[in-house]
Amino acid sequence: MRENTKVIRIGNVLIGGGNPVAIQSMCNTKTHDVKATVEQIHSLEKEGCDIVRVAVPNFQAAESLKLIKKEIHIPLVADIHFDCKLAIAAIENGADKIRINPGNIGGTDNLRSVVDAAKERSIPIRVGVNSGSLEKEILNKYGHVTAEGIVESALDKVRMIEKYGYNNIVISIKSSNVPMCIQAHEMISERTCYPLHVGITEAGTVYNGTVKSAVGLGVIRYEGIGDTIRVSLTGDPCQEVICAKQILQSLGLRKNGIEVVSCPTCGRTDIDLISLAERVTELTGNYKLNIKVAVMGCVVNGPGEAKEAELGIAGGHGEGLLFRKGEIIKRLPETQLLDALKEELDKLVTDEKV
Repeated sequence: MRENTKVIRIGNVLIGGGNPVAIQSMCNTKTHDVKATVEQIHSLEKEGCDIVRVAVPNFQAAESLKLIKKEIHIPLVADIHFDCKLAIAAIENGADKIRINPGNIGGTDNLRSVVDAAKERSIPIRVGVNSGSLEKEILNKYGHVTAEGIVESALDKVRMIEKYGYNNIVISIKSSNVPMCIQAHEMISERTCYPLHVGITEAGTVYNGTVKSAVGLGVIRYEGIGDTIRVSLTGDPCQEVICAKQILQSLGLRKNGIEVVSCPTCGRTDIDLISLAERVTELTGNYKLNIKVAVMGCVVNGPGEAKEAELGIAGGHGEGLLFRKGEIIKRLPETQLLDALKEELDKLVTDEKV
């Protein structure tokens, strides 16, 4: 596990050094539309987002950061491309971190002015390098985009900032190529102690992007690499947070309330298991209990197969079972299973409060 990373403070969140992996997302609103941006951030907060990033393409967006900050509860990161004046304006208006590519911010003097502004306020700089933004020298050296080239480019950018006496840095290297992204993170984790923000960039739509991100981020995080993560999806940013939470929960890195497991159905299934599993998932989303709940389609094998679940229901022909740790509590008509499960969950909540 990569626990010897430098600890960086982003607003009220600490990353690196063994701190919990933080989930990040990015607004798709126009940042100057303060109302819409704040509303989206509130939705992201509700889903469990720890850090949020917004685009800063102009000074109107930069100036809006001050107003947005007053209305939200999680750190705000400003995403800047090319313009050092926008980066400085974002810092002056309260950004908790800025994301830049030091290679395209307008030269060494401009980069120094950004670093000086960040240093004055102890604002972290996220150095972002994507496989699609590699400079010609790197591409010529390796012949094409490679993990080695991505890592070399990122570390070159880090040295550009370190040159001005600043090491409040987070590194982000991304690719839409999953094996390349994994390899690059394995390589860079051995060459730097800075915290890493990890993700599979341009992963795709909700379904495709979820699969690619689960594979890539699952491997990277299983190897102990990464201090913040973002699932990049073409869709509602809240879906990014939901997916990221599930990835971390699957790896045992985060407790997000009730984990619902359900069987895939088969020819023995005599209950509308798909609908039932969806209703259980909706029901359990309202509880803060850190337990596992199973929804099984077969009363013959269901309780035994799900004996690790604290609670579960198993369907039969017109009726079903309510069970705990594989032991049957009661047999009920199919129409009463959901209510019976809710009753048991409510009892657990009461027991926790006592």
